Amino acid sequence: MGISRKATARWEGDLKSGRGSLSTPQSGLMDGTRYGFNSRFGDEKGTNPEELIAAAHAGCFSMALAAALTEAGHPPDSIDTSAQVDLSMDGGPTLTAIRLKTRATVPGIDATRFRAIADDAKQNCPVSKALSAVPIELEAELLG
Repeated sequence: MGISRKATARWEGDLKSGRGSLSTPQSGLMDGTRYGFNSRFGDEKGTNPEELIAAAHAGCFSMALAAALTEAGHPPDSIDTSAQVDLSMDGGPTLTAIRLKTRATVPGIDATRFRAIADDAKQNCPVSKALSAVPIELEAELLG
């Protein structure tokens, strides 16, 4: 049996003047978190789907990289990952690119082996697989 997670969204009104809220009832992390047209396409406070995809991808990739490094005999001391999701408006809203940038401290591994493991983690983390229609770039830096 697999694992299932849940989030809810409520939207009120039309696209531009309406407003929405997002909740994650299992974790309680978000409870009525605001989102709307201006938090997605402008600079108003609130979240948006692209930001949430970026957070999910950064978290999933970091965990996949930690697992792969550990399996290879090099458990990491730390992994810091950012994800940037690009939304193009040309021809209608479309996700056009995701850029992962990770920096890791991993004792006893060389840069070539680290890069190979990072590339594999990028290809095989569940969120990368789900987003495979979007080009995903990876910048991976081995620290110290």
